[in-house]
Amino acid sequence: MQQEPDFLHNLNQEFRDGRRWLDRTIVLAYAAAAGLCVVAFTLMADAGFEFFESIYHWQGGWAVLLWMPAVTAGAVWLTRRWAPGAAGSGIPQVIATLDPALDSTQRGRFVSLWLSFAKMALASAGFAAGLSIGREGPSVQVAAGVMHHARRWFGPHSGISHHALLVAGGAAGIAAAFNAPLAGVVFAIEELSRKLESRSSGLIIAAIVLAGLMGVSAFGNLSYFGRIQVPHLTWDALLPGLCVTLACGVLGGLFAKLLAASLTRAPERLNQLRARFPIRFAAAVALVIAVIGMVTGGATFGAGSEAVKHMLAGQADVPSFYVTLKFIATWLSAWVGVPGGIFAPSLSIGAGVGHNVAGLMGADIAPALIAMGMAAFLAAVTQAPLTAFIIVMEMVDGHSMVLSLMAAAMLASLVSRMLARPLYETLAQHMLSMVVAPAPAPAPAPAPAPAPASAPAPVPDQASPPKDQDKPAGA
Repeated sequence: MQQEPDFLHNLNQEFRDGRRWLDRTIVLAYAAAAGLCVVAFTLMADAGFEFFESIYHWQGGWAVLLWMPAVTAGAVWLTRRWAPGAAGSGIPQVIATLDPALDSTQRGRFVSLWLSFAKMALASAGFAAGLSIGREGPSVQVAAGVMHHARRWFGPHSGISHHALLVAGGAAGIAAAFNAPLAGVVFAIEELSRKLESRSSGLIIAAIVLAGLMGVSAFGNLSYFGRIQVPHLTWDALLPGLCVTLACGVLGGLFAKLLAASLTRAPERLNQLRARFPIRFAAAVALVIAVIGMVTGGATFGAGSEAVKHMLAGQADVPSFYVTLKFIATWLSAWVGVPGGIFAPSLSIGAGVGHNVAGLMGADIAPALIAMGMAAFLAAVTQAPLTAFIIVMEMVDGHSMVLSLMAAAMLASLVSRMLARPLYETLAQHMLSMVVAPAPAPAPAPAPAPAPASAPAPVPDQASPPKDQDKPAGA
């Protein structure tokens, strides 16, 4: 029978262990530093995209046909030359680092302080190029790299594992990027680690909240896509909401399947060209993205936050084919190899689906359908419905859509699972397969040497009975 905890004894033990408190202080200090790095990255990315917009609005926008290929090719060259582990979203890298199959000496390939700073600079270059990327996925890798660096300052008997630091760092990146600490906690459990270590769960949550507070302190409670004012919903919104959810589930599943196939299946002809001529491939793809952006009047450039704000305001300057072209631009931007995420573009595509359905079935509930589309498409792409639901819920004023957003995210994720494997886990396993050598197959046992042909077979001694005959019957 377990004894009741002794409060005074436990309190005395806690304060006597000064090294443990020093380690906890180090973790919280690095959590604050991780949040500040995400804040700095946000400012860098916004400045980069503002510079791109000045290029786009100069001389009728034709300059982007030269600017985008040049900057994208340069960013890809720098990434491949100096920081290959920074390419792409950043979430698969953190998941790969958490895999126990990865040797501790190989973790620096995916997560390190150097990669965090390189990710900030190179992803900002992607924003300056006008690519359809987001900063939330890179924020996960940036914060995880900063938090993992705290390990070297711990005592020799510290109970804080590298696993706990990586989970705290990755979730802190989401919390600081979206100004939503709750989303960071759920992301840690749902995407990075199915459960938190009991001995350090409180410290992990404290680190996530502290990093989120850094974002709130810098930008307030403002959402990246603004605040969503939704009307009171009735049963009349059930059919339009179901249409939005199913459409986002199918499109999100197809997007995840297409992107995973593009990044992992090397025998495809285009992937062979990408592998042989990565810089030329990046320039050519960036030119296609530039043409798409000009066709849409600039709506597909960047993360898409301005387009979403226009949809929520009821402005009609968003093209009807925005969803299709934003889908293509985001896929190409992720395929090209520049550091950048897909969270924010996925929210933009989902908003476009909701906007289109609202135009067909009733514009009076357009903000609600846009919010449902954002949650549903993000949940379908990431197959992390709770994280998607909470991220969008933080954008909605009031709690009138809690159940609607939750149902949309769950249903869209279920539809996506019928079409595609989990995107981030697939990419993480692909990265691990390129680093972790497969275990060698066991050598076959040598065959017994045949007896010489000239050797006569042994003749049993007739005088002595066989051994079986020495045993009693029934033995």
